[in-house]
Amino acid sequence: MSFSLTELEARFNDPLILDSGAPLPADAQYLFDHCIALLERGEIRAAERAADGTWHAVPWVKRAILLGFRVGRVVEMSSGSGPFHFFDKHTFPTRDFRLEHQVRIVPGGSTVRRGAYLAPSVVCMPPMYVNVGAWVGRGTMIDSHALVGSCAQIGERVHLSAAAQIGGVLEPVNAAPVIIEDDVIVGGNCGVYEGTVVRTRAVLGAGVILTRGTPVYDLVRETVHRATADRPLEIPEGAVVVPGARRVSSAFGEREGLSLQTPVIVKYRDDRTDAATALEAWLR
Repeated sequence: MSFSLTELEARFNDPLILDSGAPLPADAQYLFDHCIALLERGEIRAAERAADGTWHAVPWVKRAILLGFRVGRVVEMSSGSGPFHFFDKHTFPTRDFRLEHQVRIVPGGSTVRRGAYLAPSVVCMPPMYVNVGAWVGRGTMIDSHALVGSCAQIGERVHLSAAAQIGGVLEPVNAAPVIIEDDVIVGGNCGVYEGTVVRTRAVLGAGVILTRGTPVYDLVRETVHRATADRPLEIPEGAVVVPGARRVSSAFGEREGLSLQTPVIVKYRDDRTDAATALEAWLR
């Protein structure tokens, strides 16, 4: 049995497929397995970019992932007789990679969950974690202790530095995940959450935190980038963002000398910035 993408979309556009009060379809396990295989091959994605550059979640794909939690039963996933024991839904084991996938997974405790796509020439430094539904493009490096959350979309030739946290989202199904476009550098201990979009060639300095409620002050263009009711926070193409602070304007805040963490765009990427990051090419 096989399904076209049109047939799969029609099946998963029925919200009752996730209704715990409704009976499971007889072919629920097969439907789920089929979609997970498509995700792992990169043939479907949990988010897609429209012609105008905006990113949107693909609700039916997220419903396909969520069906796995409804179908799944908790089983033991421990390996060997060591002190560590793992228990999870049988539908979400770690992903099985083979040499033909051409993904470098350096020994040392990294995990990629079933249903994630990693393109050829992706490099995984231990320990790191990629969750279900994530998409990672060619030539990207995921450094030690970095997290790629569920359904997050990471472009080509991205560097996720040590301890970078890229947030994920499965529910609600229409919520767009974090997007990191091509050639972005995400510094160590950065956190990018709540559907934030980081455009091509941007650089996030170490320690930058971006959320939907975070205003980003642009010193170059003298403007403030914010999320709106219908658009996520977006970091412009080529922006170089560093951690900053802004003064608290209340009387108490001024009296106590308080300030709030605020990301600041200090420049836009140029040849000098690129030269400073060229060392990455030697590591691949």
